[in-house]
This record gives sequence, C-alpha cells and structure tokens, in this order.
Amino acid sequence: MCYTQSRFKALLSACVLSLIATAGWSQSLTWLGTLPGGNWSEALDVSADGTVVVGWAENAAGQYRAFRWTASGGMQNLGTLGGNRSAANGVSADGAVVVGGADNAAGLWRAFRWTASGGMQDLGTLGGIYSAAFGVSADGAVVVGWAWNAAGQGRAFRWTALGGMQGVGTLGGNNSGAYAVSADGAVVVGGATNAAGQRRAFRWTASGGMQNLGTLGGSESYAYDVSADGAVVVGWSHNAAGQRRAFRWTASGGMQNLGTLGGYYSEAFGVSADGSVVVGWTGNAAGYNRAFRWTASGGMEDLNTTYASLLTNGSALWRARAISSDGRYIVGVGYNTVTRRDEAFLLDTGFPRRGDVDRNGCVDDADLLRLLFEFGGRGYRNEDLNWDGTVDDADLLEVLFNFGSGC
Repeated sequence: MCYTQSRFKALLSACVLSLIATAGWSQSLTWLGTLPGGNWSEALDVSADGTVVVGWAENAAGQYRAFRWTASGGMQNLGTLGGNRSAANGVSADGAVVVGGADNAAGLWRAFRWTASGGMQDLGTLGGIYSAAFGVSADGAVVVGWAWNAAGQGRAFRWTALGGMQGVGTLGGNNSGAYAVSADGAVVVGGATNAAGQRRAFRWTASGGMQNLGTLGGSESYAYDVSADGAVVVGWSHNAAGQRRAFRWTASGGMQNLGTLGGYYSEAFGVSADGSVVVGWTGNAAGYNRAFRWTASGGMEDLNTTYASLLTNGSALWRARAISSDGRYIVGVGYNTVTRRDEAFLLDTGFPRRGDVDRNGCVDDADLLRLLFEFGGRGYRNEDLNWDGTVDDADLLEVLFNFGSGC
C-alpha cells in the first residue's frame, strides 16, 4: 500500500471536524421537465454521482434537442450541428462530456461529442453520410456508435481524438452498431448482423475481435450496456417463442433470461459498474409498460411498486434507460400527472449511501480499510467512489465525510 501513515493522519486531522453522520434514508424522484415550450422529454444517461442527466427533449417549435440537466442549472439545450434535431445518448462519469447525434446544416445526422468549452464537435463518418454516437468511456476519451461507410452500410465504430473513427466490423453480415463501451474504453458492445442477416448481440475487444453472444433460443439479440470492466453485458434477445426478453450475459454463465413482470416483452438498457444491478422496461400482466430493476437476490422488480410513495396518483415510470455507476441513481421516462406530459425522470434510490464501499448500508471502518488497502490503485471499481480511474484522496474524503452514516 503506497499510502503513508503520516499522510493519512494529516488528512484525517483535516477532516475530523467536518465528519457528519447523516441519519435517515434518502430517496427522491425528480421530474426533469422539458425545454421551454416543449411537451415531452426522455433521459438516456446519468453521470456517476447522479448530478448530471442527459437525453432529448422537445422545444417550443416541436423539434427535439439534446439536453444536459443539473439541479442547479436545469435543462440546458445543447443545440445542433447546424440543423433542426439532436439527441444526447451518453455522458462521461464526471458529466463533462456528452455524446449523441445531431443534424448538420445539410440535414444529415452526425455523431457528436460535446464539452462546455468546445461545444458540439462533429465526429464525422466512415466514408458515408450518417453517424450517431451512443456511448462514451468514463473519462470521455473514447466514443462508440454507428456510422455509414462508403458503401452505405452501417458499421459500429470506436472513436478517439488520436485515432479518429475506426470501424469494428460485423459478424459476417452488412451492418453493425455499437451502443456502449467499458469504463476504460477497451470493450465495446452492441449488435451486428451475421451471415444470415440476423442481428446478434456482440462484445468486441481489440485483441479478440467481435464475439457473437448468441440468443435466448430465438433469432435475434442486441446489447445495450456493459459493466465497467467489460465482463457483464445486458440487452434483449428473442426467446424460442420469438418474444423479446431482457438478458444479462457473462462469459461463465452465458445469456441469462431476466424474465418479465407478467407481460410478453422486456429489454435491459443499463447496468451498474459492478454488473450487479440491471434496469430497463417490461410489460406487466395488465399490458402496461413499466420500468424495472433487477438483481440476483431480488429478481425483477417494478420501480412503480418499490417507489410508489414517491409517485403522485396516476404518475408512472415507463422506461428505465440508465443507471449510475454505483447503482444508486436511475433515469428514464414516465408520465407526470402534475404536468400531464411524458417526462424524463431522475430516481435517487438512496442506496448505496455515499462512501459505502462494501454496499452494506453503513459507512464504517470496513469501508475505510477497504479503500486504504486499494489506495493508489487504478481501475474503475467500487473503491473508486468518484469513478475517475484512480483510488485516491477524493475517494478517501468521501468515506470520511460520510463516516457513520447508516450505522
């Protein structure tokens, strides 16, 4: 362990007077509204700490626009590339980099990467005229998505500032698209056609190429998200009856059917960084769309039931589209009876507590020791509480400031 005793004592002395044991269990539901004059919005991704949400929303002219939302600033219109439409599909761990798609002045949809200082950057294509970005690495340096090549075929791409846009191939067919990337940018997931023209979920690495993840007995599948280390993939697949089912895939366990809430379909859109929590949407026995959360211990639960106390009468959470790295924050779209419109939502489940490294509901010595033993280590994991790629002072301070919470 590279953390010195004297350095630890100095930090502890500086923080001890500020330690606050926060009692209670914090849960909240925030409806994010729309852009001025608009009638709907949908959240598609959330930063690691839940403070930044991105998606798309309608403006007063009825056009949809990419947005970036914060509690202090509200919903910010990120503009376009000169055209009329845009959508934000992904955000970096710290909320500073946003990726998506937007019309250019010629009305052609193009992948973009946005920052506050640089604005919206057109990432180009693979020789064709269209592209869109769907996922971004934790540090914002690697972007993945879909682009046309010169032959007018869609191809999954991986973009970096140094290497530009690089295609990652197909499974023998003519089309592919990437939807998500691991925290370090090394593992890409999405869907690609095989030689028979069937869509299949894939997992790609530079060393192993594109791996077909199979199906749940049906003809097609698609991957939408991946854990921080690239080991867990989620999405949807047809079962033997041709029905869509949410899945969770691992190399050891293969593709696991996550079921439904009594309906005929389900899709998984997001997974926590450690791969333990999956979110998406499904039909219930009454035929209504419902946002779900899945864990190995609890199975599939209806967020409308679990968090019913946060919903006004008649409001509903329809689709969960993403989950924060630690599994605490969930975003998506639902119906808000107060405004009588479809709106993006941010659900704070209250768990895990800030600084709770071992996820047991109590920030205590065990969390502090676990972090100290990993101090100075690299990698996106539970000890890396701010998901910046390094276990360092910032993570230690989060444990110290929340020490005793929930105990």
